[in-house]
Amino acid sequence: MLQLSSLLVMLAAGQSLPPWLTGESRAEDLGISLITFSPGDDVPSWWGHTALTVDDHRLDQGRLYNFGVFPDGDPLALAKMFAGGRLAFSVADWNIAGTYELYRQANRDVRVQNLDLSPDEALAVAKAVATQALPENRSYRYRYYEDNCATRPRDILDRVLGGQLAAAATGPGRMSFRRHVARYAAVNAPMRLLLDFLQNDSIDGPLTRARETFLPAELEAQVQRLEVMRVGGSRRPLVKKQWVWFAAKRAPVPEDTASLVPATLALGVLLGGLAFWLTRRSREGVKAARLALSVFIATWGALLGVLGTGLGVMALATSHEGTFHNENLLFVNPVMLLLVPAGLALARNRPEAPSRLLLLFQILSAGAALDVLLKVTPWFDQDNWSVLALVLPVNVALVAALAMGGRANAAAASTVRGA
Repeated sequence: MLQLSSLLVMLAAGQSLPPWLTGESRAEDLGISLITFSPGDDVPSWWGHTALTVDDHRLDQGRLYNFGVFPDGDPLALAKMFAGGRLAFSVADWNIAGTYELYRQANRDVRVQNLDLSPDEALAVAKAVATQALPENRSYRYRYYEDNCATRPRDILDRVLGGQLAAAATGPGRMSFRRHVARYAAVNAPMRLLLDFLQNDSIDGPLTRARETFLPAELEAQVQRLEVMRVGGSRRPLVKKQWVWFAAKRAPVPEDTASLVPATLALGVLLGGLAFWLTRRSREGVKAARLALSVFIATWGALLGVLGTGLGVMALATSHEGTFHNENLLFVNPVMLLLVPAGLALARNRPEAPSRLLLLFQILSAGAALDVLLKVTPWFDQDNWSVLALVLPVNVALVAALAMGGRANAAAASTVRGA
């Protein structure tokens, strides 16, 4: 339904050049508004959305400029672009009323800020957005934090205002990129953990308020607070009117959210305890325990091995800057895939399986321990404690249980030889 509506919105906007780009519009007749859409239900829409509208009140024409259009095309080709970190987004001019209705149907806020710009400033903004929407200019490489649907309108406004928006936002931000992502992803803890896992320490450092405007709601708030210098030295608010076209019925985004570490640590200890108990019961000759342990190990290895392999490819062979030098690769990596055949060998009761599993879990535990030790240096400051808290207890528990089993077997063999 939304895809069809989106298509209708785009068709309704038409393909002709807008009057503010052809010279038909008069600067004094133009109105510029910043539009903020609240988060939606699917992951790409969790962060909200921003657009700019241009209205020529004399000619009764208006268009909405959307900087977050996902290109049409072969889904496989689009998937490859995303996997390679080179996802191309587009700028489009849409029908204003049709776009508002589209977001109303999706139960997402439509919040409007009418901007108090001089005629020359309004015309400059109108020309800038219309120029970016031209076929030869509309595509750009999407970058999550630095070049997206909010930063592009922000930069246009800032240029027209002579840098006043950026100058007013030089102070420290409220939190890091990671914490901002966490509060928006609080609606889905597993996805929040996955996002934590995939991203490196580039999202952990302190931000300025200007960099926080990668989020539409942060840009909206900063624009609302901004007072701009006018001719004669007077200052007045940039927003002359702020109103809500549609208010969604959904929970607001929290201002902050609790750390995942207590929850992942509890889960890691629980899974580690289960693995330890299954290993002991397996050593006692309980076949069901051995089979359950083999399934546990093979599943653990397959799940984390696939994630680690994907992260490794993204970190080494793509343009996903946010994955480069990711510390999680020290203990969640392709080595974990070797747990799958080793776990299956345990199910078949192969005598070499326990020793192979012990070696693998020792390697993986050593990688995690190394990551913790290296955090005393400034080069290993990634906030990946939620991942460590989940993975390390399981690996250490299996190292301990398998090592105890190896010592018990060695002692038993020694007793037999002595007899």
